[in-house]
Amino acid sequence: MPPIYRSVLDRVRPSWVPLLLIALLSGCSSIDYYSQLLDGQVDVLQRRQAVSQLISDPNTDAQLRKRLALSQQARSFASQELALPDNQSYRVYADVQRPFVVWNVFATPEFSLKPELHCFPIAGCVAYRGYYQQGRARGAAALLKQQGLDVYMGGVEAYSTLGWFDDPLLNTMLRWSDERLVSVIFHELAHQQFYVADDTEFNESFATFVEQQGLRQWRAERGQPAANPTADQQREQFTELVLATRGRLEALYASGKSVEQMRQGKQAEFQRLRTEYYELRQRRWGGTGRYDGWINSPMNNAKLLPFGLYDQWVPAFAKLFNEADGDWPRFYQKVAQLGELPADERKAALEQRLMAN
Repeated sequence: MPPIYRSVLDRVRPSWVPLLLIALLSGCSSIDYYSQLLDGQVDVLQRRQAVSQLISDPNTDAQLRKRLALSQQARSFASQELALPDNQSYRVYADVQRPFVVWNVFATPEFSLKPELHCFPIAGCVAYRGYYQQGRARGAAALLKQQGLDVYMGGVEAYSTLGWFDDPLLNTMLRWSDERLVSVIFHELAHQQFYVADDTEFNESFATFVEQQGLRQWRAERGQPAANPTADQQREQFTELVLATRGRLEALYASGKSVEQMRQGKQAEFQRLRTEYYELRQRRWGGTGRYDGWINSPMNNAKLLPFGLYDQWVPAFAKLFNEADGDWPRFYQKVAQLGELPADERKAALEQRLMAN
């Protein structure tokens, strides 16, 4: 084993060993990819500091101390009131000294909305590859583009190791609003509570429901007013526009038209999306350009992939929560029962609850 891998393994738990063994059996490109995953995760772990010590340290920046104190209130609330895992995750802090902790790269064929899947131990298959260095992500994206694929790269400010490590609060998270910081702690802990390999829509919708319901309870306990629905409504309306575009593109790609006709139709659909967005912004949002940056940047299939993943089944989980009479442990039991079903049966059960709403 080359010294670089030995030095990595010496610093991490044995649970990472299978990742490296799989890489060694999968060719040089996999070795390089898994190596950067290992090094990136180790770097994050080595930067951890106990939040309690930072709060009590008089040399800690006052604003940082204030945000960390809020995070610990949310962290305790998550376990005490939402029955989420009670461990050291988000009780430690790491400054990775960059705006994003990871950059995800998504790719699709030119005339398909099916992602290039990447399969990993434990996490299963996902629609992206993550990179701890922006340069590596850009290099990977460039290689995929050379293969004729549609590619999209996006920065990530937080992620979960599903309980394998004590996940830290990150400096990338602290630039959010107070409510966003609180809700993401709930969201990421929900992934530790329950996770189904190979079902991103299930996992993210479950975590999003826990985040939203948890935030409602958080506000109520603190005597805060209910959230202004405007931002949520705008997000839902924008998502509907994007999903409608995806639906029309899927029909186009299945139409049997020539390559040139599909290329023209594809660009026409992206232009239609922009036009409909501007109309929505002016007609219903009072000119607020919340998504102007996204809509005005280059468009392709891969850029549309993340939409719908985080909220497809949220109403179904809300129904499940009501079936559990708002009792979190009972709710998690019901979620686990759904998760044990075969994928097609699980989807059917969720669709049935959607229809019942």
